[in-house]
Amino acid sequence: MNDPTLPLEGLSPVNGKAIVARFDGGSLSSDSGLIALAEVDKRLRVAATLAACIDDPRRPDMISHRLDEMIGFRMGMIAAGYEDANDASRLRTDPLFKMAGGRLPCDEDLASQSTICRLENLPDRRMLLAMGHAMIGLYCRSFRTVPSQIVLDIDDTFDTVHGEQQLRLFNAHHDEYGFQPIVVFDDEGRFVAAVLRPAKRPRGREIRAHLRRLVRSIRRHWPHTRILIRGDSHY
Repeated sequence: MNDPTLPLEGLSPVNGKAIVARFDGGSLSSDSGLIALAEVDKRLRVAATLAACIDDPRRPDMISHRLDEMIGFRMGMIAAGYEDANDASRLRTDPLFKMAGGRLPCDEDLASQSTICRLENLPDRRMLLAMGHAMIGLYCRSFRTVPSQIVLDIDDTFDTVHGEQQLRLFNAHHDEYGFQPIVVFDDEGRFVAAVLRPAKRPRGREIRAHLRRLVRSIRRHWPHTRILIRGDSHY
């Protein structure tokens, strides 16, 4: 009987190093960059900051996955190119996703797809606004010194979708279904904020409330900084 786990022998060495090919490597992953991203999150505490904005209705003695763990898992999925929460069903056992979440490959699996979906539908409007303010706080803390002035550049962009997502619309100019989020960068190219919205041309009245909240949030951290707004004429 052939044993498929036997090593493949007879390979030529490379620069004096022996090459061994085996088929019993155990748990494998192709997303090694997650380990570096996990170190970044440990320093910035993005997942923990967002989790603190959400009221958790679950019984503490029945929790298997903390909010910050689930948010970190979802962030890692998106960063690695897995945009759909359905991918959690497969990635929850991935050894590198587990290690990025502070678990050993042999530990309990990460959150399932259904658990991730419940998380994404948990925050209400108040919690979402708190999360937005928290992200602005992370942006402000990224500066070594408080600037005397910042310029906020407002623009919109088209984001094609390929499913039946809520808020998607057909855009005749792009001949695609999608969203048309409004994005905000500062004059040095740092990302500041984004507003998800349907795929239609935004009007100044629409963005006005979002800009007011954005400016108020920045002023909480920098009360004496001058804030200038730059954008197309329809803003």
